[in-house]
Amino acid sequence: MLFLEELIDTVSKFIDVGGGVLWFIAAALIAMWTMIIERMWFYSRTYPKRARLLIAKWEARSDTTSWRAHRIRESWISQMTEELNSGLLVIKTIVTICPMIGLLGTVTGMVQVFELMALQGTGSARLLAAGISKATVPTMAGMVAALSGLFVSARLEYSANVRAQELADHMPHH
Repeated sequence: MLFLEELIDTVSKFIDVGGGVLWFIAAALIAMWTMIIERMWFYSRTYPKRARLLIAKWEARSDTTSWRAHRIRESWISQMTEELNSGLLVIKTIVTICPMIGLLGTVTGMVQVFELMALQGTGSARLLAAGISKATVPTMAGMVAALSGLFVSARLEYSANVRAQELADHMPHH
């Protein structure tokens, strides 16, 4: 329980330093990683069962050589490929948006710096430093969020392509 309280306190201080835009980055990060974990679960648990059933269904067919059978095979492979790629575009979009949200935080932080300069003058270094923190921390957070999903999303896309190709290879058309 103490760890959870310390974590909440640390996150709260980080958000105070970086500004409210960090909540949007956190929401994007949670959504992205929820989808990533769902895809990993699908690839490791759900897809293998569905692929085995589809391959067994193909092998049980008496006709695997006609034009019609080839179209059925292509349709099944296409449907499974769609399932494999489901959500990947959304994950990649969130990866792309995270740095933009961070830049929004930079803009709002710099607006704060300029407002402070207009009101207080340039003499208060402490006030300027707080505004500059609100300008730089969101950019860093947006980049870290994007990088955390960039490599995983590329790996998921590669994995989906490999699985789709393996499925096609396991469903020979004679």
